[in-house]
Amino acid sequence: MQLMYFLLATAIGLVVPLQAAINNHLRLLIGGSTVLAALLSFGVGTIALTIAALVTGQRWAGLANLSQASAWQLGGGILGAFFVFGSTLIAPRIGVAAMISLIIAGQVCASLLFDRFGILGMPLRAIGGWRLLGALLVIVGVALVNFGDKLPRG
Repeated sequence: MQLMYFLLATAIGLVVPLQAAINNHLRLLIGGSTVLAALLSFGVGTIALTIAALVTGQRWAGLANLSQASAWQLGGGILGAFFVFGSTLIAPRIGVAAMISLIIAGQVCASLLFDRFGILGMPLRAIGGWRLLGALLVIVGVALVNFGDKLPRG
């Protein structure tokens, strides 16, 4: 089962650049509005998730507890909108590879902190030397993706 989660995570990573490119084309089609392109993307995603919830028989009654949610618990939607808006805005300006490499570096660094301190109830996980080395290699990779073509050849 663990392998399936690793494959799903990889698949998600594979489609992020595709999403940025698609949303950029949508932005151009509708007159250049990044906000409206992100809104349309979220609208289509909402429809897709509604269909998935219906098809898989999700228990809608659980939504009755929504009134007990704190504002921060609903913040994931805002963060998702920020991601879609930001990637639609940034990809055509700095390139998909540069954007994705920076996003991944930010994710790795923040994730290590979430693991180390159990932020928002995430399971505690130690940050050892190998994990720090992995994060450092990601940062080196970001530098190479973004500035490697400016290094002297030879």
